[in-house]
Amino acid sequence: MNTHHLISSNIFYIIACKTFLSRSFALPLHPVMVLNYIWIAFFLIAFVIAVVKLVFWGDMTVFPAMMDSTFASSKTAFEISLGLTGVLSLWLGVMKIGERGGMVNALARLLSPVFSRLFPDIPKGHPVTGSIFMNIAANMLGLDNAATPLGLKAMEQLQELNPKKDTASNPMIMFLVLNTSGLTLIPVSIMVYRAQMGAAQPTDVFVPILLATFFSTLAGIIVTSLYQRINLINRTMLTALGGLSLLVAAIIWGFSQMDKDQMNMVSTSVANILLMCIIVGFILAGMRKRVNVYDAFIEGAKDGFQTAVRIIPYLVAILVGIGVFRASGAMDLLTDGIRQAVEACGGNSDFVGALPTAMMKPLSGSGARGMMVDAMTTYGADSFVGRLSCIFQGSTDTTFYVLAVYFGSVGIRYTRHAVACGLLADLAGVAAAIAIAYLFF
Repeated sequence: MNTHHLISSNIFYIIACKTFLSRSFALPLHPVMVLNYIWIAFFLIAFVIAVVKLVFWGDMTVFPAMMDSTFASSKTAFEISLGLTGVLSLWLGVMKIGERGGMVNALARLLSPVFSRLFPDIPKGHPVTGSIFMNIAANMLGLDNAATPLGLKAMEQLQELNPKKDTASNPMIMFLVLNTSGLTLIPVSIMVYRAQMGAAQPTDVFVPILLATFFSTLAGIIVTSLYQRINLINRTMLTALGGLSLLVAAIIWGFSQMDKDQMNMVSTSVANILLMCIIVGFILAGMRKRVNVYDAFIEGAKDGFQTAVRIIPYLVAILVGIGVFRASGAMDLLTDGIRQAVEACGGNSDFVGALPTAMMKPLSGSGARGMMVDAMTTYGADSFVGRLSCIFQGSTDTTFYVLAVYFGSVGIRYTRHAVACGLLADLAGVAAAIAIAYLFF
């Protein structure tokens, strides 16, 4: 698919976001408030459209359909959350073993030469580099509970080096973009949702997500480096970024030589082998550190149970809102409008059904999760739209949430180019996700 068709279909979203969070605002709008407005809009827009259908077209089924959707959606949300308990407990237990076994520290040491080039304003040997490495490594392993406190600690240390306490410094912005670009090696939660929604092979999106999040992160690094005039043309950066780019290009070329069935089989097999190797590697690392692996697993598994219970009200709220919005016909109007615009430009519009997930992701993680579940429920977990929505979910992080929490924690009022860089990284992730989904599925 031609890239400019994708950019045309999403450019209004980027312009709106940049305008909305312009410098006239002291801080990015808090994510809870953003989601509040979105949730209200779901119901009000659905109600207005339903009234128009009833009054002008005599549609007597629209309001019963909307009410039926509230009961069906709330039931679906509870069943999904309940079904997540076991798998979340499993993976969070495995992650706790990796954390205790020193895998986060190992990744930090591995990334050290590269990150020192990306943060030239940080004095050599400053403690903040350790916090940054630990945060990014925890994110890559999907250890959200560990990543957030490490990230907040890193922001506090960066603020100590910041000469303008109310304005984001260059290292702060680079750090935020690396977080919002969402580089994750193990997209556990997405595979868990796919399993819960009945996907034949929940891991079949593993390789596509890795590729999409790589392009998102690469774009974020390049754009931020251009803003900050960081020289990426040096041996360390060229070796790291160039080597990764060549590896990704080789993977894409290799898969492009296969037919769809063979590609799906190889992708799924590689994903399962890698995931099993990670589990065994975490256990071996724990044994090497003389960690009580069983106790570490149990501790992490308890977090999994608590997490599954904690998300029930959020999932109910967002799925009910989306259900009403869809039952009123508003979702069809939105996607049909975008589909017609893409087709008018000569593009393939199969991806349009998954776009709500991509549009929601920068604003709200729980909202995007609800959109992803809704896409898999509506189109099927193994449909093109269902798989693409999962790739969208895994290709970037929640940009506005990260900006609000991290900058808000240290009192930053002026975010400079952080929003623009974060959104451009998101756009690159969306474009890459669509192209990769067409290649794989």
